[in-house]
Amino acid sequence: MATTAGPLPSRNRIARVAVVMPAHNEEEHLDRALNAARRAVDTLHRTLPEVECGVMVVLDGCTDGSARITARHVAADRRISAVEVPFRSAGASRAAGIRAAGIGPSPAQPGTLPWTPRPAARIWLANTDADSQVPENWLVRQLEFADAGADAVLGSVEPDPDGMDPELLRRWRERHPFTEDHPHVYGANLGVRASAYVAAGGFPDAASHEDTILIQRLRSSAFTVTSTDSVRVLTSGRTRPRAPEGFGTYLRDLERYRPSAAG
Repeated sequence: MATTAGPLPSRNRIARVAVVMPAHNEEEHLDRALNAARRAVDTLHRTLPEVECGVMVVLDGCTDGSARITARHVAADRRISAVEVPFRSAGASRAAGIRAAGIGPSPAQPGTLPWTPRPAARIWLANTDADSQVPENWLVRQLEFADAGADAVLGSVEPDPDGMDPELLRRWRERHPFTEDHPHVYGANLGVRASAYVAAGGFPDAASHEDTILIQRLRSSAFTVTSTDSVRVLTSGRTRPRAPEGFGTYLRDLERYRPSAAG
């Protein structure tokens, strides 16, 4: 896997972070996800007070209480904004959240946070999911990699063991050891420099694998991609998938898998 290319000049260091969190009917997990994201923003502000940071929640076709939960957080914390979209697509939702944060060809959505204009090379797009909880050092660690030369950072994830079949969790851990330079791509724990994101064409309008497609484009264009287990996100271990061929589908298929006696 690619490693960082060396410290960047101060004029190219990250000055602004946009956290993007798509949500489709996530009332069960969203409050914890936003609380975790707010703690990560707090840690970033304490560590790097000069870096601007905001969280954009993308409410994608929600019919449950997700909008109400988000509105409570928006009212309590001006760093949090929300946009509603009808896509029912992980790729389209992530891209819409990034546009709403002021990145990309479309203008920012009305009501979003005002931002100081920054060169795209100094903006970092931190992606997670509404069924996931990021660690407190999530943003600080991503920016350490970014300021050392990374154009994208791939963190690791761990399924939440609460309510999860222990045998399924064992199988998952067996196939996904927690190591540096791991080969995995998770939209719940992915950061990318805005200039690289735009150059690679952004997230595709895809219901699944939008994260993998973006990373493949970045690598094919010789951008520096770093994989790490030093920022591990806790994500839902549910086997009722929301996205076709997404993380939940993988867990469901792994749950159904029964190795033969000979194998």
